[in-house]
Amino acid sequence: MENIILIGFMGCGKSSVGKRLAGSLGMDFIDIDVLIEEKQKRTISDIFAQDGERAFRDMETQCLHDLLGEKRNAYVLSVGGGLPIREENRQLLSKLGKVVFLRVTPDVVYKRLQNDTTRPLLQGKNPRGRIADLMNARREYYEAAASYIIDVSDKSFTDIIGEIVNVCGKETI
Repeated sequence: MENIILIGFMGCGKSSVGKRLAGSLGMDFIDIDVLIEEKQKRTISDIFAQDGERAFRDMETQCLHDLLGEKRNAYVLSVGGGLPIREENRQLLSKLGKVVFLRVTPDVVYKRLQNDTTRPLLQGKNPRGRIADLMNARREYYEAAASYIIDVSDKSFTDIIGEIVNVCGKETI
């Protein structure tokens, strides 16, 4: 069974959908951010504050290399919203499995994250504007990395999982 990699902007549901999708397919679930936090023994926010975004992005790339080198059961992988920006990462993602871009609107992201203080890139003035700017800047990278694009803005978990299962040719258990 081939791995499924979920990409998209923060707040699009990669982790929430990924956990449910993995459960319905009988696959393992891996979250790159959790792997990094476990390895670094600190939060993503702390990594950004102490080492900066570039160091964090290097850690993401290293995790992808590590996953490629490991023998694991098939899994659903959730990656950070900025990970597909790097060309190297997009190439690594395509080697890891089928890449599904969970597309969402800026308004939905803002509604979901407006009270979340754990997102380093959304701290400061005008988070709604920052969301729209970042989404516009990243859209081409998400699309370039994606095997499939699914609009998730107004859909239930059940509908999203059904679409992913359909496009990836999987069967639920």
